[in-house]
Amino acid sequence: MKKVFPSLLIAFLVLLLPLQAYAATLDQVRSIIEKDYVGEINGNLNSATSIEDMMNMLDPYSTYFTKEEYEAFIDSIDHTKVGIGIVVEKHEKGILILDVVKNGSAYKEELEVGDIITAINGQETKDLTVEQATSLITGNEGTMVTLTVLKTNGITKTFSIVRKPFSLETVTSKLLYGNVGYIALNSFSTDGASKVKEAYQSLIGQGATSFILDLQNNGGGYVTTAEDLIGLFPGATNAYKLRTTDGSYIASSTHQAVQFPINTRVLINRFSASASEMTAAALLDQKAAILYGEKSYGKGSMQSFYEFSDGSYLKLTVGEFFGPKQTVVNHVGVTPNVLTDSNPIYAAHYDAIVNQVKDYKKMNDLLNVPTTKQFTINFSKQMQVPTQSDAVQLVQLGSNDSVQVTTTLGSDGKQIIVTPTSPLQQGAQYILLIHPKMQDTSGTKLKNGYHLKVTVQTNK
Repeated sequence: MKKVFPSLLIAFLVLLLPLQAYAATLDQVRSIIEKDYVGEINGNLNSATSIEDMMNMLDPYSTYFTKEEYEAFIDSIDHTKVGIGIVVEKHEKGILILDVVKNGSAYKEELEVGDIITAINGQETKDLTVEQATSLITGNEGTMVTLTVLKTNGITKTFSIVRKPFSLETVTSKLLYGNVGYIALNSFSTDGASKVKEAYQSLIGQGATSFILDLQNNGGGYVTTAEDLIGLFPGATNAYKLRTTDGSYIASSTHQAVQFPINTRVLINRFSASASEMTAAALLDQKAAILYGEKSYGKGSMQSFYEFSDGSYLKLTVGEFFGPKQTVVNHVGVTPNVLTDSNPIYAAHYDAIVNQVKDYKKMNDLLNVPTTKQFTINFSKQMQVPTQSDAVQLVQLGSNDSVQVTTTLGSDGKQIIVTPTSPLQQGAQYILLIHPKMQDTSGTKLKNGYHLKVTVQTNK
């Protein structure tokens, strides 16, 4: 038997410790569980008559699967496979969809993040592991899979979806307004940290001076990738604290020559799990970044893989991890520094821009404005219509786009009326910037600029 240690959520194959190989037997599996398993055992292992019986006594992250199931599991880490294009995690009601790949067939059928698969080809998923469900969902190209799905609105629908090849980019990046570099990490794959570094250096070359790292909907991956990623943050010298049957220890991060700025903003949500939570807890405990979003999933357990000579594997929960300073993750989740009730990229981008114009005065936020909103800015003096096109800017948060606007004077000359030339996007957020380039009628420029946040209504 070979022990593969350690792993997180959909993570695996971090370190092989070569031992004698065995075919999986009931006694062998029972012995491993008794020695290494961390968690409650709901039953008597000695009364189990099959490996499946023993797995049913353990947590949902521990499972035994065949060589074929394991190979499908491997493909899911690096997001190259034949299937329908979804990233999933175990849920008490079935299988939770964490992400939907845009080039996958599930995307065309309008499956969404937060939907729960309750049956696959008529087989209920409540008692299936995520690996078992994945093996049922994947299959030969051109074949069909039927899913019963509990939608986020509470309605249950059935989908018949064609399997086809798909892939998910590990890292995507772009430069946002204000020279803010945005990097999204979709999986803690083997090359995840190196891809983040490549994106970082590319954005630096484009002029980025601050950064947002997006871990939303990221279900986890390799522990070593988390250790490498945490090492990209200044002051984050430790990655996690791990408790196993052998005791507890602190694991160090991997120091990197490339380092994010100290004010880097990291985004998490309720679907950020496992390695994402390990990263978030490490950054939170060591004040190495600012976390935005909502409380994370709460999967703070670590799994190891045990390989048998017949190609089958036992995946077993062997530890619970915490933040380096004891932040509890398992069953709790990581609470960010800044809680948001909408996509946290809006708040993070807004704060990054405001940090660059610290001497600007903040005006009251505008909420639930119509898509045809016209903005009226009041001044104490009579003003000139700005001659410079960038004196007034309306920027869509989360993008590099400035909305084209026209500016006119109000009837008394003390108002500037800002009118977008096209409708604003429903549900989006913007920042309105009044730069101190504007002048009053005597030619005196504003002493300070102004800024305010704008949230557009969802419905017309």
